[in-house]
Amino acid sequence: MRVLIISDIHANLTALDAVLEAAGNFDATWCLGDIVGYGPDPDECVSRVRSLSNLTCLVGNHDAAVIDTIDIASFNLEARISVRWTQSVIKKSSLDFLKSLPDKTEVDGYTLAHGSPRHPTWEYLLDTPTIAENFNHFDTSFCFVGHTHLPGIFQLDGEHQLPSHLVPDDFVPIQLTPRAIINPGSVGQPRDRNPLAAYGIFDTETYTLEYRRIAYDIQSVQARMRAANLPRRHIHRLEIGW
Repeated sequence: MRVLIISDIHANLTALDAVLEAAGNFDATWCLGDIVGYGPDPDECVSRVRSLSNLTCLVGNHDAAVIDTIDIASFNLEARISVRWTQSVIKKSSLDFLKSLPDKTEVDGYTLAHGSPRHPTWEYLLDTPTIAENFNHFDTSFCFVGHTHLPGIFQLDGEHQLPSHLVPDDFVPIQLTPRAIINPGSVGQPRDRNPLAAYGIFDTETYTLEYRRIAYDIQSVQARMRAANLPRRHIHRLEIGW
Protein backbone atom coordinates (compact mmCIF):
# COMPACT_ATOMS: atom_id res chain seq x y z
CA MET A 1 0.00 0.00 0.00
CA ARG A 2 1.27 3.43 -0.95
CA VAL A 3 0.59 5.93 1.86
CA LEU A 4 0.77 9.72 1.69
CA ILE A 5 2.04 11.03 5.03
CA ILE A 6 1.35 14.67 5.82
CA SER A 7 1.50 16.80 8.95
CA ASP A 8 1.30 20.37 10.18
CA ILE A 9 -0.63 21.82 7.27
CA HIS A 10 -1.45 24.86 9.39
CA ALA A 11 -4.25 26.25 7.25
CA ASN A 12 -2.02 26.65 4.19
CA LEU A 13 -4.22 25.47 1.34
CA THR A 14 -1.78 26.44 -1.40
CA ALA A 15 0.94 24.23 0.07
CA LEU A 16 -1.50 21.37 0.67
CA ASP A 17 -2.80 21.45 -2.88
CA ALA A 18 0.75 21.47 -4.24
CA VAL A 19 1.53 18.37 -2.17
CA LEU A 20 -1.61 16.54 -3.24
CA GLU A 21 -0.92 17.27 -6.90
CA ALA A 22 2.74 16.26 -6.68
CA ALA A 23 2.12 13.09 -4.68
CA GLY A 24 0.56 11.22 -7.59
CA ASN A 25 -1.49 8.12 -6.86
CA PHE A 26 -1.70 6.84 -3.29
CA ASP A 27 -3.88 4.29 -1.52
CA ALA A 28 -4.25 5.98 1.87
CA THR A 29 -3.43 9.17 3.73
CA TRP A 30 -2.07 9.49 7.25
CA CYS A 31 -2.45 13.07 8.49
CA LEU A 32 -0.59 13.59 11.74
CA GLY A 33 -2.39 16.70 12.96
CA ASP A 34 -2.42 20.48 13.02
CA ILE A 35 -4.60 21.01 10.00
CA VAL A 36 -5.31 24.54 11.24
CA GLY A 37 -3.42 27.30 13.05
CA TYR A 38 -1.10 30.03 11.75
CA GLY A 39 -2.43 30.13 8.17
CA PRO A 40 -5.36 31.80 6.40
CA ASP A 41 -7.34 28.77 5.10
CA PRO A 42 -8.68 26.70 8.01
CA ASP A 43 -12.01 25.60 6.52
CA GLU A 44 -10.54 24.96 3.11
CA CYS A 45 -7.78 22.75 4.54
CA VAL A 46 -10.19 20.79 6.72
CA SER A 47 -12.44 20.24 3.72
CA ARG A 48 -9.57 19.11 1.51
CA VAL A 49 -8.23 16.68 4.10
CA ARG A 50 -11.70 15.28 4.81
CA SER A 51 -12.16 14.55 1.11
CA LEU A 52 -9.14 12.24 0.93
CA SER A 53 -10.05 8.57 0.61
CA ASN A 54 -8.88 6.00 3.17
CA LEU A 55 -7.94 8.79 5.58
CA THR A 56 -6.54 8.40 9.08
CA CYS A 57 -6.26 11.80 10.75
CA LEU A 58 -5.11 13.02 14.15
CA VAL A 59 -5.76 16.17 16.14
CA GLY A 60 -2.74 18.39 16.78
CA ASN A 61 -2.15 20.92 19.53
CA HIS A 62 -3.28 23.87 17.38
CA ASP A 63 -6.38 21.97 16.34
CA ALA A 64 -7.04 21.21 20.01
CA ALA A 65 -6.59 24.88 20.90
CA VAL A 66 -9.12 25.94 18.28
CA ILE A 67 -11.73 23.49 19.62
CA ASP A 68 -11.00 24.57 23.22
CA THR A 69 -9.77 21.22 24.50
CA ILE A 70 -6.44 22.65 25.65
CA ASP A 71 -5.60 25.94 27.34
CA ILE A 72 -3.83 28.37 25.00
CA ALA A 73 -2.12 30.15 27.90
CA SER A 74 1.03 28.15 27.15
CA PHE A 75 1.08 29.36 23.53
CA ASN A 76 3.16 32.40 22.69
CA LEU A 77 1.34 35.65 21.96
CA GLU A 78 1.44 35.33 18.17
CA ALA A 79 0.16 31.75 18.28
CA ARG A 80 -2.68 32.84 20.56
CA ILE A 81 -3.61 35.57 18.09
CA SER A 82 -3.75 33.00 15.30
CA VAL A 83 -5.86 30.62 17.38
CA ARG A 84 -8.36 33.34 18.23
CA TRP A 85 -8.57 34.47 14.60
CA THR A 86 -9.18 30.89 13.49
CA GLN A 87 -11.92 30.51 16.10
CA SER A 88 -13.57 33.67 14.77
CA VAL A 89 -13.84 32.42 11.18
CA ILE A 90 -13.97 28.61 11.22
CA LYS A 91 -17.22 26.82 10.44
CA LYS A 92 -19.04 24.51 12.83
CA SER A 93 -18.63 21.59 10.42
CA SER A 94 -14.85 22.01 10.55
CA LEU A 95 -14.90 22.22 14.34
CA ASP A 96 -17.01 19.07 14.55
CA PHE A 97 -14.52 17.22 12.37
CA LEU A 98 -11.57 18.34 14.51
CA LYS A 99 -13.44 17.32 17.65
CA SER A 100 -13.87 13.81 16.26
CA LEU A 101 -10.14 13.16 15.86
CA PRO A 102 -7.87 11.16 18.21
CA ASP A 103 -4.41 12.39 19.18
CA LYS A 104 -2.88 8.93 18.78
CA THR A 105 -3.88 5.73 17.01
CA GLU A 106 -2.65 2.53 15.43
CA VAL A 107 -3.43 1.71 11.83
CA ASP A 108 -2.40 -1.45 10.01
CA GLY A 109 0.27 -2.14 12.63
CA TYR A 110 1.77 1.37 12.67
CA THR A 111 1.58 3.91 15.50
CA LEU A 112 0.58 7.48 14.64
CA ALA A 113 0.85 10.39 17.08
CA HIS A 114 0.97 14.14 16.66
CA GLY A 115 3.69 15.07 19.15
CA SER A 116 5.00 11.85 20.65
CA PRO A 117 3.67 8.41 21.55
CA ARG A 118 4.08 9.28 25.25
CA HIS A 119 2.33 12.67 25.21
CA PRO A 120 0.63 12.86 21.81
CA THR A 121 -0.65 16.43 21.87
CA TRP A 122 2.20 18.41 23.35
CA GLU A 123 5.57 16.68 23.60
CA TYR A 124 8.28 17.72 21.14
CA LEU A 125 10.78 15.07 20.05
CA LEU A 126 13.83 17.30 19.80
CA ASP A 127 16.51 15.88 22.11
CA THR A 128 18.00 12.40 22.15
CA PRO A 129 17.07 11.40 25.74
CA THR A 130 13.41 12.36 25.21
CA ILE A 131 13.32 10.47 21.94
CA ALA A 132 14.92 7.39 23.52
CA GLU A 133 12.36 7.37 26.34
CA ASN A 134 9.49 7.46 23.85
CA PHE A 135 10.45 4.12 22.33
CA ASN A 136 8.99 2.60 25.51
CA HIS A 137 5.58 4.07 24.70
CA PHE A 138 4.71 2.25 21.49
CA ASP A 139 4.80 -1.44 20.64
CA THR A 140 4.78 -1.34 16.84
CA SER A 141 7.88 -1.38 14.64
CA PHE A 142 7.34 2.19 13.44
CA CYS A 143 5.81 5.36 14.87
CA PHE A 144 5.02 8.39 12.71
CA VAL A 145 4.89 11.83 14.36
CA GLY A 146 4.67 15.51 13.43
CA HIS A 147 4.66 18.64 15.64
CA THR A 148 8.31 19.74 15.32
CA HIS A 149 8.03 20.63 11.61
CA LEU A 150 11.42 18.93 11.17
CA PRO A 151 11.78 15.91 8.86
CA GLY A 152 13.84 13.10 10.29
CA ILE A 153 14.17 9.44 11.25
CA PHE A 154 15.18 8.23 14.72
CA GLN A 155 16.37 4.64 14.60
CA LEU A 156 16.82 2.31 17.59
CA ASP A 157 18.56 -1.04 17.35
CA GLY A 158 19.22 -3.75 19.89
CA GLU A 159 22.82 -2.75 20.53
CA HIS A 160 22.39 0.91 21.47
CA GLN A 161 20.42 2.67 24.18
CA LEU A 162 20.24 5.96 22.29
CA PRO A 163 18.70 6.27 18.83
CA SER A 164 20.52 7.43 15.74
CA HIS A 165 19.20 10.45 13.85
CA LEU A 166 18.97 10.60 10.07
CA VAL A 167 18.09 13.80 8.22
CA PRO A 168 16.92 12.36 4.91
CA ASP A 169 17.70 13.51 1.40
CA ASP A 170 14.73 14.43 -0.75
CA PHE A 171 13.43 11.99 -3.36
CA VAL A 172 15.79 9.21 -2.23
CA PRO A 173 13.95 6.06 -1.06
CA ILE A 174 15.02 4.93 2.41
CA GLN A 175 14.70 1.35 3.60
CA LEU A 176 13.26 1.47 7.11
CA THR A 177 14.19 -1.17 9.67
CA PRO A 178 12.53 -1.65 13.06
CA ARG A 179 12.36 0.26 15.35
CA ALA A 180 12.02 3.84 14.24
CA ILE A 181 10.23 7.12 14.87
CA ILE A 182 9.62 9.05 11.65
CA ASN A 183 8.66 12.69 11.09
CA PRO A 184 7.63 13.75 7.56
CA GLY A 185 8.13 17.47 8.23
CA SER A 186 5.55 20.19 7.71
CA VAL A 187 3.32 20.83 4.71
CA GLY A 188 2.34 24.36 5.58
CA GLN A 189 5.09 25.82 7.71
CA PRO A 190 8.50 24.07 7.42
CA ARG A 191 11.09 24.98 10.04
CA ASP A 192 14.24 23.27 8.75
CA ARG A 193 15.43 26.36 6.85
CA ASN A 194 13.79 25.04 3.70
CA PRO A 195 10.54 26.78 2.73
CA LEU A 196 9.39 24.01 0.37
CA ALA A 197 6.35 22.02 1.53
CA ALA A 198 7.38 18.67 3.03
CA TYR A 199 5.65 15.30 2.92
CA GLY A 200 6.42 11.59 2.68
CA ILE A 201 5.41 8.59 0.62
CA PHE A 202 5.57 5.27 2.49
CA ASP A 203 5.30 1.80 0.95
CA THR A 204 3.94 -0.58 3.58
CA GLU A 205 4.97 -3.67 1.60
CA THR A 206 8.65 -2.79 1.12
CA TYR A 207 9.06 -0.52 4.18
CA THR A 208 10.51 2.18 1.98
CA LEU A 209 9.96 5.86 2.69
CA GLU A 210 10.58 8.72 0.31
CA TYR A 211 10.82 12.25 1.66
CA ARG A 212 9.67 14.89 -0.78
CA ARG A 213 9.66 18.69 -1.07
CA ILE A 214 7.57 20.79 -3.42
CA ALA A 215 7.52 24.50 -4.23
CA TYR A 216 4.28 26.45 -3.97
CA ASP A 217 3.12 30.06 -4.30
CA ILE A 218 4.23 31.38 -0.92
CA GLN A 219 3.48 35.00 -1.86
CA SER A 220 -0.20 34.27 -2.39
CA VAL A 221 -0.47 32.71 1.06
CA GLN A 222 1.33 35.66 2.61
CA ALA A 223 -1.09 38.03 0.88
CA ARG A 224 -4.08 36.21 2.37
CA MET A 225 -2.44 36.30 5.79
CA ARG A 226 -1.85 40.03 5.54
CA ALA A 227 -5.47 40.56 4.50
CA ALA A 228 -6.54 38.65 7.63
CA ASN A 229 -4.13 40.73 9.77
CA LEU A 230 -2.35 37.60 11.00
CA PRO A 231 1.00 37.97 12.83
CA ARG A 232 3.83 39.30 10.69
CA ARG A 233 6.31 36.78 12.06
CA HIS A 234 4.21 33.89 10.80
CA ILE A 235 3.94 35.57 7.41
CA HIS A 236 7.68 36.12 7.11
CA ARG A 237 8.76 32.66 8.26
CA LEU A 238 7.01 31.01 5.32
CA GLU A 239 9.60 32.40 2.92
CA ILE A 240 12.61 31.37 5.03
CA GLY A 241 11.41 28.03 6.32
CA TRP A 242 12.20 28.84 9.93
